[in-house]
Amino acid sequence: MSKKNYTKEEKKFFREMFWYSFLLENSYNYERQQALGYSLGMWPAIKRFYDTKKDRAAALTRHMQIFNTTPHLVTTITGISSAMEKEASQNEDFQVDTINNIKVSLMGPLAGMGDSFFWGTLRIIAAAVGLPLAQQGNILGPILFLLVFNVPHILMRYYGGVFGYSLGTSILTDISESNVFHKISKAATIVGLMVIGAMSAQMVKLETKISFNFDETVFKLQDYIDQIFPLMLPLAYTLFMYWLLKSKKKNSMFLLGVTIAFGLIGSIISLF
Repeated sequence: MSKKNYTKEEKKFFREMFWYSFLLENSYNYERQQALGYSLGMWPAIKRFYDTKKDRAAALTRHMQIFNTTPHLVTTITGISSAMEKEASQNEDFQVDTINNIKVSLMGPLAGMGDSFFWGTLRIIAAAVGLPLAQQGNILGPILFLLVFNVPHILMRYYGGVFGYSLGTSILTDISESNVFHKISKAATIVGLMVIGAMSAQMVKLETKISFNFDETVFKLQDYIDQIFPLMLPLAYTLFMYWLLKSKKKNSMFLLGVTIAFGLIGSIISLF
């Protein structure tokens, strides 16, 4: 990617995107995780590229879908999303669903890389630098720890937004008149579904305690389910929740109530 001289307004936008990114986890929850923080992080782009209140509200709502990634790298995704929102505001034929598809497809890989580097590597190095001094009562211990960890973090957070926006702009410019964008959109959708599927398998825990005694042999139903179809019960329950959301138009509070009741009843009768 060639270097570009950014305008004063673009530099202001990058700074706003950087500062807003710190709101990512201010409203973390188990329903949509970082979605609200991400939606707020998109506000610098949305307020610039959309003129009407209706269009801005639609864009903010669009980014309220479930999202979760390493906070230090989120601006890379925000930058790409911003470039796509700019294109969507200028092109009526732009498929806005693609924005979330690509966003979801990127959050998993970047989370893996970010967690490994920042939490698994850089944090350990920073602690190794600061702890010996801290043990001696030297104030430089915590200061060096914060500097070693946060200087790369701050640089990555700021320039990740610049890189993401430039990358998104370049991609849209290069493929706007070709069929490549459709292929990227399809691939992003597939990867996004894989990420959601993996999250469901990891986060939904459901096992049955049902067992039968045949003479001296104990038949545990869960053992045979795992042999035939591992994680079948979490999958079935996830699909049941999806059916309530999609077909019955139930809200998240209703699903939460059903889950609590299901867990309590299942525990009382020793079903789960």
